[in-house]
Amino acid sequence: MKSNNPRVRILIGAATALGPGKVDLLLAIDRHRSISGAAREMGMSYRRAWLLVDSMNRSFTSDLVVTSTGGKGGGGAEVSALGHDVVRRYQEMEDKAAQSVALEASEFAKLLKDPSGDA
Repeated sequence: MKSNNPRVRILIGAATALGPGKVDLLLAIDRHRSISGAAREMGMSYRRAWLLVDSMNRSFTSDLVVTSTGGKGGGGAEVSALGHDVVRRYQEMEDKAAQSVALEASEFAKLLKDPSGDA
C-alpha cells in the first residue's frame, strides 16, 4: 500500500480492535511464527507486542494468534484461521477506502508540508 493512502482503524467502543499497526504485527507473526521475532522485526519490545496480541485476542470471538509454550522444540505463535480472515478483510476494507477517497486524499496531501509522511 502506498504511504499516502488513508489507513483504516476499526473501533469497538474506545479501544482500537484493529488498525494498521496490529495488522502489521499479525503479518510479522505469520512470517516469523514468533511474537518475539515479530517484535524484533518491528522494533518494538516483546511486552508491547504481547499486549497488542492479547488486546486483539480479547476483541474477537476467538484468538487471532495462538501461542505454544517453549520446550524441546521451542515455543512459537501462529496466526489462526480467523486471524488470516481478519487480515484479509481488513486489507480489502483499506483498499476500498483508499479507492473511494483517492481524489480527496490526493488534494488533501497537497495541503501538507510533506505529503509523503517522511517528516
